[in-house]
Amino acid sequence: MPLSLTVLGTAAPYPRPGRPCSGYLVRGGGAEVWVDAGTGTFAELQRHTDPARLTAIWLSHLHADHTADLAAAAYAYAFGGLTPAAPIPVYAPQECAARLAGFFGRPDPGFLSGIFDFRPLYDGHAVQHWNLRLAARAVAHGTEAYGLRAECQGSVLAYSGDSGPCAALTELATRADVFLCEAGLDRHREGERVHLTPEDAGRIAREAGARELLITHVGPSLTREMAATRAGAVSGRLTSVAREGEARGF
Repeated sequence: MPLSLTVLGTAAPYPRPGRPCSGYLVRGGGAEVWVDAGTGTFAELQRHTDPARLTAIWLSHLHADHTADLAAAAYAYAFGGLTPAAPIPVYAPQECAARLAGFFGRPDPGFLSGIFDFRPLYDGHAVQHWNLRLAARAVAHGTEAYGLRAECQGSVLAYSGDSGPCAALTELATRADVFLCEAGLDRHREGERVHLTPEDAGRIAREAGARELLITHVGPSLTREMAATRAGAVSGRLTSVAREGEARGF
């Protein structure tokens, strides 16, 4: 299969027993990319690959449930004997390097340059690693945030990151083989559109013509099964739930 997706974590906004926060391993065309580094996902990543072999790290936004384990990785690379052969590109919002340096009490992120190569994302950002293309679109989350479209040899994975309803999500998911989409909310609060309900996810998948909808990042007000059922009723296509340890190719 040209592309594969391994689920490392799906919980929101905090980890649960046996269920880390958001994180995924995307493989394609010889590349291995850790997509979102939520709490607990670095340990899960090690079940599936050697972290020193990663081609890149891609972070949708800087909330802790999507980035906290970047610090764990930094410890492993700097002090734990997992030092990569070359600094790993980290595609992330602009402030990522400074925030990580602050965690270590350092004013300058340059001390991490031997392990991480920080590369700021922007709307329309695209990069190619081997035969894997990663493209970002800015999405609506009340902070700098991006969705991802990963393509390899005609196969397409779209990932919402965290977002409220917006046109960029439909563009990202257009004719995707798999649309990995958050469904964090039972219902929208008045005036707030920074996450998706299951119905939002289903509608976007239907309008985008995605082949399959994979629900993730379900908040504590819903069960994963309930979210998938509600999303599937709207999407009109194969709809299932992302579960830790699940791997699939497409």
